Amino acid sequence: MPTLSYAILEAPSTLGLATDGVERLPGRLLSHGLAERIHARRGRRLAVPQKDPTPDIETGTLNARAIAAWSPTLADAVEAMLDAGEFPVILGGDCTILLGTMLAFRRRGRYGLLFVDGNADFFQPEAEPNGEGASMDLAFATGYGPSLLADIEGRGPLVRPQDVVAFAYRDHKDQEEYGSRPLPDELRAIDLPAVRSLGIERAARAAVDHLARAELEGFFIHLDADCLDDAIMPAVDFRVPGGLSWDELRVALEVALSSGKAVGLEVTIYNPRLDEDGSAGRGLADLLVAALGTAAPRTRRASF
Repeated sequence: MPTLSYAILEAPSTLGLATDGVERLPGRLLSHGLAERIHARRGRRLAVPQKDPTPDIETGTLNARAIAAWSPTLADAVEAMLDAGEFPVILGGDCTILLGTMLAFRRRGRYGLLFVDGNADFFQPEAEPNGEGASMDLAFATGYGPSLLADIEGRGPLVRPQDVVAFAYRDHKDQEEYGSRPLPDELRAIDLPAVRSLGIERAARAAVDHLARAELEGFFIHLDADCLDDAIMPAVDFRVPGGLSWDELRVALEVALSSGKAVGLEVTIYNPRLDEDGSAGRGLADLLVAALGTAAPRTRRASF
């Protein structure tokens, strides 16, 4: 079976958050031997623009112009890996790196998105209490929001809503309290209660079946550490009780990766500053190694 080798790209952006700490994610996971254990090439560490603590007046979003300007830089770096026949593993950073990664694939064709996150991230600026783009990234990526962020390079939406599966989110109370925009009807939602009802393997297969449709050239995996149970992953800035177990997340990723249609993966939001004993970071690194193995299996296409 044709395989691709992994390549790691460090994208330590905190532009989508008012706080810092997640920029340490790449270093912490790499210190646990992630690159060596999955036989990945160590790629670049991208420089990130300086943050501005005041939300952009026109968009109501923190660092909106910096995010819009930096996302094409991230996309260029992802595309360089794709051109080299590699499977990008992007280590963030906050969730707004999604705009750069999906821009890379939008430039190349029609791709889907498996959005594994504890939050739906579909707020609009007028409802997000802190103006944080990390709560709005899925909305922006699917074309909802101010054009500066929802129509980068005039290519919006970066992924069509019908080509997305929002998987295992559980922030329903927060959405209701602050007035988040509901997910579009055409966007496939398999929230945590649905995962529990179906069982993890059946839920993951339903998600992947939707994203493995013939009209899509492949799908990208967004993995936010806060999809994990708060008891085992407390090192995130916004905590919500419950979440997936290590084994459940491993199964979901293995189902996605074994489909032969996954084209890359990003990891976001784990904050080493909040990981007092280091167990959350070690667990996350071990989880990625278990799911990824040492090469990305490909059954549909051998290269980009």
